[in-house]
Amino acid sequence: MERRLLYLSRDDVAELDLPIATIIDAVEDAFRQRGAGDVEMPPKVAVHPGPPAADNFIHAMPAYIRSSGAVGVKWVSGYPGNAREGLPYISGLLILNDARTGVPCSVMDCTWITARRTAAASAVSARYLAREGSEVLGILGCGVQGRSHVEAIRAVLPGIRRVLAYDIDAARAEAFASDLAQGGELSVRIQDDPRDVVVASDVLVTAGPILRRPHATIQPGWLRPGAFASAVDFDSYFAPAAIRECDKVTTDDKAQFAHFHDMGYFQDMPPLHAELSDLVTGRLRGRESDRERTMAVNLGLALEDVAVAPLVYRRALEAGRGTWLPL
Repeated sequence: MERRLLYLSRDDVAELDLPIATIIDAVEDAFRQRGAGDVEMPPKVAVHPGPPAADNFIHAMPAYIRSSGAVGVKWVSGYPGNAREGLPYISGLLILNDARTGVPCSVMDCTWITARRTAAASAVSARYLAREGSEVLGILGCGVQGRSHVEAIRAVLPGIRRVLAYDIDAARAEAFASDLAQGGELSVRIQDDPRDVVVASDVLVTAGPILRRPHATIQPGWLRPGAFASAVDFDSYFAPAAIRECDKVTTDDKAQFAHFHDMGYFQDMPPLHAELSDLVTGRLRGRESDRERTMAVNLGLALEDVAVAPLVYRRALEAGRGTWLPL
């Protein structure tokens, strides 16, 4: 019997264009399954190539969701200096296996999936932590994650009508604004000072590089009462005192949070209120008043990738997309 796997390139995955609403629902269901004890997922295994001061990382991220039989591993890198060489910050591959036999059935580029599933996790957090009727979305970091988050946050908060954005690269910020404004549904404004974004936002997403030594740009008093923040770049953008102003700080996985703390991240954080699975299952409550400042520090979990990859694989089979390779 011939054994083969389906290879999906970055263009293959992107052009399949799995809807963001489908991805959000899949990610939320994966957290629901995790809350039911139906997910096997060890903490990320990491190596850090480069000089000692570099913020490069490469992570191995396996997961198994028993209810769906989805199992696989992502090998993903983040190199902040890649932009200088015209290369993406995030790159890598995802291997999807057959749960019954263990045989690999697909290898796919993970860049598009990583961007969408990360934004989807923020959107799931927003369902439970953002204030109903939020209108202004702030984006600090106008790269791939910034763009993905606009789409995902709007999918769960349809009242968002204005986007305020900041990036250290002015040209990237202008391209971001130009692309978003093309549909005519959003008012998009680029700010020269990140403070002007933070103080006016109902929902804030920080999407810069993940840094061992946070630049801590966001200071106490900037995040308005009633705002929700999603820190996609760990605690890189927030001063510890600004985080301590939040009434509730959540994460996607406390064990992995502790793992990263031991590696040198999150050295001055307040106690965590909940994991995302606690909110999804109703074990703990999210927002309880319009005045609460809430924050999600989601680390990015393998269960998100493994929940989305089978959807991409099945869509590729239906579309006849990809390249079959012998095993």
